[in-house]
Order: sequence, then structure tokens, then C-alpha cells
Amino acid sequence: MSVNAVSAKPARAAQKGQQTKAVIVDAALALAAQIGLEGLSIGAVAEITKMSKSGVFAHFGSREELQISVVREYHARFEQEVFFPAIEADRGLPRLRAMFANWMKRTSTEIDSGCIYISGASEFDDRPGPVRDALVESVSIWQAAVLRAIVQSKEEGHLNADADERQVAFEIHGLILALHYEARFLRVPGSIGRANTGFDNILGRYAAAGTPAPTTTAAAPSRVRRLKTVR
Repeated sequence: MSVNAVSAKPARAAQKGQQTKAVIVDAALALAAQIGLEGLSIGAVAEITKMSKSGVFAHFGSREELQISVVREYHARFEQEVFFPAIEADRGLPRLRAMFANWMKRTSTEIDSGCIYISGASEFDDRPGPVRDALVESVSIWQAAVLRAIVQSKEEGHLNADADERQVAFEIHGLILALHYEARFLRVPGSIGRANTGFDNILGRYAAAGTPAPTTTAAAPSRVRRLKTVR
């Protein structure tokens, strides 16, 4: 056997290990969307992946590490579907509108499955530890991106110079939380359309003089297939 063949074995094993781990995380993410992060267990994931508990445990070492891996994977997919496509838009309101539109598309797919950011906040809001830290970090990164887009909108002259950017971000985030509550919990028809109208109302209220009135954001369907990864 050649030296190259011998050296290639560890590389192939590592690649296979990463592929197996990705399959486990994907299955765990789908399960967490339905039952929450707290409901995840090594045994439950082993069952749905048709693996042994020891096989799943070998890739993560603990239930906590599995939960953190799920949070990180959720965040990575969120960025790919919501953030990265939006930054291709022009600075200011075009980018902010793109971020919200992408956010709404993703939210519409989660009305039936659930959002880990929202369910995780409920589960871990008063439970300090690494899982909560991972959730807080992920949500904070996204909120900082929204805030940055709002600040840029002021810099571009699209929003009033004296607009409180944190207040604007708070109101926009509140629309998403209200949408999940009304559409997922209360099953109120038309919630997506009202969230889009609410966003337009926010932009209209804080718009700088001379800024064209925001056009109504197209309402996403209540059920759509998950967006493909952009990057």
C-alpha cells in the first residue's frame, strides 16, 4: 500500500465523520423545530436517524453540545436565507426592506414548524448556561444587523435624522413576535398581511421628508417550501 493511500484514510474517515455529524444535526434541527431545544435528547435523535445512542454521543459528547450545534446550524441557515441575500440590495431602506421581506418568507415557513429563536427564548430565558448563551449570541447578531440597516437608512437620508434607531428595530422585531403568536398559536387568518402592513406603517412614520411612501410589501403565503441556500 502506498504512503498516499495510507495518508488518505484519515482524511476520508474525517470527511465521513463530518457528513454523519451533519446528518445528525439536520435531523436534530427538524426535531427541535417541532418539540423545542429542551425536548432534544441523544436517544430521540438516535431513533430518528436510525443510529445507536453511542454513535450519536460520539459526535457530540453531551446533550448540551447537541443543542448548541442545532442553534449554530439554525443561525447559519438563517443568515443564508435572510441576511446574505439582503446585503446585495442598496444601503438604506432598500436593504432594510429586503431584510424584512426575507425574514417574512422564512417566518411563513415556520408558522407550521416553529422558530427556534422564539421557542428557545421561552425555554432558556431564565436558565443560564451555554445553550442560552448560544441563543443570545445568535439573536443578538441578527438584531445588530437590523439595527445597522436602520442606521444606514438614516445616513442615506431615508429616515428622519432624529429617529431612534433602537425604537425602530424594537417595533420591527415586535411585528415578527406578534406574527408568530397570532399565526402559529391563535391561527388568526391574515396575520402575515397585517405584519407586512405594520412594517410599511413603521417606515412611513419614521420616513424623512421627501422620501417616497413605502409600497405595500407583498404578503408571503402561509405555507411555502423552505428557501434554498443562497451561499
